[in-house]
Amino acid sequence: MVSAPTKMSGVNGKPERSAIRADGKETIVVNQSSLFERLEQVTASEAGGIFRRYLRGAVRHMFVEVMAAEVAELAGPKYHPTDDRVHRRAGSADGHVLYEGHGETIKRPRVRRVNKDGSTKEVQLETYLAAQEPSELEAAIVRAMVAGTSSREVSAVYPESPKTSRSNVSRLWATVGAAKVLDLRTRDIASQDWLVLMLDGIHLSKDQTAIAAIGITSGGKKYVLDFELGSSENYEVCRDLLARIKSRGFKTEGRLLALTDGSASLKKAVLEHFHDAIIQRCLVHKERNIRARLSKRDWGELARLFKRLREVQGGRAAREVLAEIERFLETKNAAALASLHEAGEDLIALHKLEVPSTLHASLLSTNVIENSFRNVRRKLGRVTRFRVETDQASRWMAYALDEAEKGFRRIQGYGDLKHLKAALACPPVPSSEASAPPPVACAPSVFAEACTRRSPRTPTRATSSSSSATPPRRHVLARDYWHLP
Repeated sequence: MVSAPTKMSGVNGKPERSAIRADGKETIVVNQSSLFERLEQVTASEAGGIFRRYLRGAVRHMFVEVMAAEVAELAGPKYHPTDDRVHRRAGSADGHVLYEGHGETIKRPRVRRVNKDGSTKEVQLETYLAAQEPSELEAAIVRAMVAGTSSREVSAVYPESPKTSRSNVSRLWATVGAAKVLDLRTRDIASQDWLVLMLDGIHLSKDQTAIAAIGITSGGKKYVLDFELGSSENYEVCRDLLARIKSRGFKTEGRLLALTDGSASLKKAVLEHFHDAIIQRCLVHKERNIRARLSKRDWGELARLFKRLREVQGGRAAREVLAEIERFLETKNAAALASLHEAGEDLIALHKLEVPSTLHASLLSTNVIENSFRNVRRKLGRVTRFRVETDQASRWMAYALDEAEKGFRRIQGYGDLKHLKAALACPPVPSSEASAPPPVACAPSVFAEACTRRSPRTPTRATSSSSSATPPRRHVLARDYWHLP
């Protein structure tokens, strides 16, 4: 910076020194003695600008002083060179440093090293390189990109910052995104005690779908495990995702509880890698699918029944509610009833483990991963086109999932996960030995059989000659189950 003749300022007519920056622009140097006088005579908004200019000038002066100290250490005191010095001063040159993401132009000192053959080579000052460290600026650019600023508009957000052109911003985002993908897929997951695996897909475009996996530990903590891109939620994509997770050390001490949205391909892939896994269907997805087939006047009753299903505890109570839902749908819509039968007892897999109902809020649906996807969609809202020929979607997914994970909390009722862990540690009971009735969709005759059993609360009826014939099937009520073994 080159000093210029003093000129009159607007504060009491006192002179202040102006300076010419390395880029040719003139600026007023606000010294400490005049700072307080200027602050006393301006409005609050103007005072903020004056104070910021003072701070930037002080920082610029600090940079110059620190570099001058390094030069003195290398080349000795100014105007007192010695013959035995390996380094010597070589004047100055225009330069720039970064302060709070903004570029500041300065005059940087130059130093050259004398080689044994008499030639010289310029030395890069460590203080100057440190002052150019771009991590803070790069972090600010990435925050702007994630907030929805396009690569073309970053230069307008940071007009005084270097390297904010569209091409530079795109290269920076590619580097940062690739690092996020690598960090997500290389972090340690083998040391955790896993209990639950959640799988669900998010559609990025008509050509790309991402399947994400979230794990829940025995302590109730949630972590993003990995994701895989494909054209749809198909079996091959999910199989590759689970294979990569297992190769990184994902395992359980007992059986695995897997929550899915009902996709047959996800279930098939889970059972291929975890043969004794317990599949719990998302009740929210199933209620949504059934509601789409019913008239609006029936939505309220359906919501009440599914709310009961989420609140009851134990397999027997869950079967009662499931039977009541079946009875309700039989008179409403055949397609809705078929949708219920399609899920079967996967809807009450958690109930059958006889764990406390405090875990139902988090483990009877994929809301945990759906909420994460909601945050992901906020991050991806400005992306209008995902190029399948590049890793663009992977970079955005990794960054968005990482940001969503920062907001993760323990699941509700995590203190009762010890009961789930104990239930998963028990070996599965063979279907022939299970005391509970088989699934609704597999054996509807169970309900008819239950209705023919004599209840101790009802008087004995005389049997007719036709009592040996198979009784007709009728709807099963909740009271029909109280006497079942």
